[in-house]
Amino acid sequence: MNFKLSNILPVSRLKYYAAFTALLCVFSAAAENEIKNEFNPVQTGVTSLSIAPDARGASMGDIGAATDPDANSQFWNPSKYAFAYSQGSVALSYTPWLRKLVNDIFLANLAGYWKLGSNDNQAISASLRYFSLGEVNSESLGGVTETINPYEMAFDLGYSRKLSEKFSMGVVFRYIYSDLGFGGSGTNVQPSGASAFAADISGYFVTYPIIGQNECQFAWGWNISNIGTKVSPEGMEPAFLPTNLKLGASFTFPLADYHNLAINLDLNKLLVPTRPRRSDYTNDDGEVDEEAYAKAYTDWRDMSPITGIFKSFGDAPGGFKEELREITYSIGAEYNYNQQFFLRAGYYHESEFKGNRQYFGFGAGFSLNVVRLDAAYMLATSQTSPLDQTLRFTLTFDMDGLRDLLGGRR
Repeated sequence: MNFKLSNILPVSRLKYYAAFTALLCVFSAAAENEIKNEFNPVQTGVTSLSIAPDARGASMGDIGAATDPDANSQFWNPSKYAFAYSQGSVALSYTPWLRKLVNDIFLANLAGYWKLGSNDNQAISASLRYFSLGEVNSESLGGVTETINPYEMAFDLGYSRKLSEKFSMGVVFRYIYSDLGFGGSGTNVQPSGASAFAADISGYFVTYPIIGQNECQFAWGWNISNIGTKVSPEGMEPAFLPTNLKLGASFTFPLADYHNLAINLDLNKLLVPTRPRRSDYTNDDGEVDEEAYAKAYTDWRDMSPITGIFKSFGDAPGGFKEELREITYSIGAEYNYNQQFFLRAGYYHESEFKGNRQYFGFGAGFSLNVVRLDAAYMLATSQTSPLDQTLRFTLTFDMDGLRDLLGGRR
């Protein structure tokens, strides 16, 4: 049997169908050209500081500004520690990174806190993160191939305190070290890492409204992270740290006895000035005004980080429209049964003009008195994304549970 499209569609409709298909192709090509011309991600150094370290936050699409406090709140919002339920907790997280491309890049993170005082209204916290870029073969000036192990690390200490029964604030001081492995014994340039210092400031508000006959929980939080110096690796220009403004809200309500569901939303914006592009300094003849571009680039390069924070709200070449593109958002949900079994899901979205990271997160967790195990899985919307199929694992130890266990043995 011979099959023809004309057997289904009349000839007149075929003409419209062909015209519509051609129009779609034109629009698709125009859209791709627009993305190529307007693609302008915000550039920073030590980008590993922006990677979510733990499985719980990652499984909800990178969310944590206003969720219930846990051991990994140091990254999301350290002021939450003042409202933590346990006396103390420690978590170890591991993330194999870009496994679709290589098999030796990973992020390891250790974080924890301890409540202070008899009324438990303050806490100290700390975290250590290590991002390994694996082994890289580098050829020196003498023609000798050397193996280098570039990495980035950060160590920080934090303090949080309740300022009222519903509101707390926190501050974190961070030391950052980046060693990209440039230079070597066979070159005239000795390898040298770069250090930087930064601080975070955050706030957290929580209340318990009665809706119907149920007591719910509403929380919102904010965190301005990585406010600090530039990082200056040897042989490279100084780079801004990924200073970031995070805003979040969370609403938790009971489904039934022991069953609870939390709906969460996070918004993020990098507080880093946008690097000038040559294409934005073309004159009426279509030629680049090199003098104007050079001045704009020099001003951007020499800008202080604090000035850059304020400039970041209005310096995008595309105006307010492009500023909105710099905002990423995450929406996610967490179900728990009696704080022992957890199911999570979420979605993360970044503009295609600013990096195009878009992915779903899924995860689960199981908690006993002493230990909790969480796992997360990232599924990118594009199968060609190197972030697709990323796994995370977090193991958390609760100090109250450990104390009760040891006390029961005596």
